[in-house]
Amino acid sequence: MKVLIIQQKMIGDVLLSTMLCEQIKKNIPTANIHYLINLNTEAVVTNNPHIDSIIFFSKDLRNSKWLFYRFLELINQENYDVVIDAYGKLESILVSLFSRSNIKISMDKWYSRVIYTKTLKYKRTEASNLGLAVENRLKLLQPLFGDVKEKASPPKIYLTDNEILKSRLFLENNGVNFSNPILMINILGSNKQKTYPLSYMAEIIDHIACQKDFTILFNYMPSQLSEAKELYNRCSPKSKAKIKFDIYTSSLRKFLGILYHCNALIGNEGGAINMSKALNVPTFSIFSPWVEKATWETFKYVKYHISVHLNDYKPLLIDGKSTKKLKKDALYLYSKFEPLLFKEKINHFLDENILIKKTQLTISLFKEPQATACVKV
Repeated sequence: MKVLIIQQKMIGDVLLSTMLCEQIKKNIPTANIHYLINLNTEAVVTNNPHIDSIIFFSKDLRNSKWLFYRFLELINQENYDVVIDAYGKLESILVSLFSRSNIKISMDKWYSRVIYTKTLKYKRTEASNLGLAVENRLKLLQPLFGDVKEKASPPKIYLTDNEILKSRLFLENNGVNFSNPILMINILGSNKQKTYPLSYMAEIIDHIACQKDFTILFNYMPSQLSEAKELYNRCSPKSKAKIKFDIYTSSLRKFLGILYHCNALIGNEGGAINMSKALNVPTFSIFSPWVEKATWETFKYVKYHISVHLNDYKPLLIDGKSTKKLKKDALYLYSKFEPLLFKEKINHFLDENILIKKTQLTISLFKEPQATACVKV
């Protein structure tokens, strides 16, 4: 069976949907799985043993109708038996249509019923503690082999031993003392409506810095450098002494190597939280008031992944309001989400998790992880 899984979204979405690849391999070991993703998300699927081939969707394909048509022709020639569209937008609909697959699966939308042979209704209430984002993805597998019987584990990121060693040397060469716990702070979200106010984040960092002799690293994108500097300048002198601001890499794969060596990640909910879970690094995530916690608080059965939402403390500010209204009022709602509300919860998180020993590598010291074939279009 030749299967194409489509997930042309953000890094967190691409990582979560690797669960589909893993579950198919477990239930149909002979399946040949191709994974269609955006080019900038490659790092989180590299070396994944459940993916036989990666197909990249680049910006050039969006900018050129001719190149996109040629891409669709290549898809047509692959003769897929099954297409699972976890994206559900115009591009992926066209890919599904051109695939010539007899089985096309996607979530149910008013425009999807004509193209796909099987569409599935979104779940609105949780049936497990996996989170709706996970449950709805796993639902896409029902037409192939029914419900997933076992409890799904978080997706994994597969680093090589060499990558892990190089990242440790990089940290040591930049003055990181491994005798002290290392904390990564996810200081910014993807936009202002998903970013905990910098004044509050500085207060959180100052609170953490007083607890133990931590080494603190900042996670941010190159375009967010000015905001990162602003946050650093808001921190107390004691906090600044523990922050290694100059430790930074623009390579996502190298960032994952650094994150692997961290004892925990704390900060804005988003892609970095998903990557931490995939590396078995404890997380404390701060949700934006407009993001549904029931959907994106994933794998709650893992005790060292904790999250907080304004709704946990001031539900009257959230109840009865649409997502559109909450998003519009996000900055005001954030102002009501004071650090004092959950400082004790952070203390408990640090006490419970900061001394957890790193788990042993799942990759044998004598065997490199299985490589995947990469197709660049």
